[in-house]
Amino acid sequence: MTRTFKEAVKHRRSYYALSNKSLITDDAIENIIKFASEHIPSAFNSQSTRMVLLLGDQHIKFWDIVKDTLREITDEEAFVKTYKKISYSFASGYGTVLFFEDNTVIEGLQNKFPLYSAAFDQWSGHTSAMHQFAVWILLEDEGFGASLQHYNPIIDKRVIENWNLPENWTLVAQMPFGVPSEKPSEKHINPSGDRVLIFK
Repeated sequence: MTRTFKEAVKHRRSYYALSNKSLITDDAIENIIKFASEHIPSAFNSQSTRMVLLLGDQHIKFWDIVKDTLREITDEEAFVKTYKKISYSFASGYGTVLFFEDNTVIEGLQNKFPLYSAAFDQWSGHTSAMHQFAVWILLEDEGFGASLQHYNPIIDKRVIENWNLPENWTLVAQMPFGVPSEKPSEKHINPSGDRVLIFK
């Protein structure tokens, strides 16, 4: 990282104006995703998170799927705004990371540890969230802007079919990224005293 970890966390923002540019090689982007997959913790060391990196035409294809799906279920007036948002905030970027959870792994742990069975879905969410945050920080530290989107579950079936992914994978989130073309809006931060309790 070019920044300290604290600086990188503080600097992370949601960017909605992205350009189809990269300041690093595709191999370097791939290494970010692989690094996160190898070093982010998971409950019971489940390693249940799966990530799919889409670049170039594959990135464009994904957002075309999102637009086509929404066109079918959204009224025409609302879709005009949706189309613009997807085209100029997400599809305009350099790539997209898809975050999945592997249900086979989760179900295997539920069967192996029945006492904790009800909690494994929640812990799976924690695992995915940590991967999302780490990838976001690592991408932004290389000069990318990104945001986290959730067009699942309405796109899940088409995504699984288009990339021939295992049917037991559940899509959790999508992260479009690219070099920012505009600064992010101001972010309001509530005082930590309202959200953090300390007892000594």
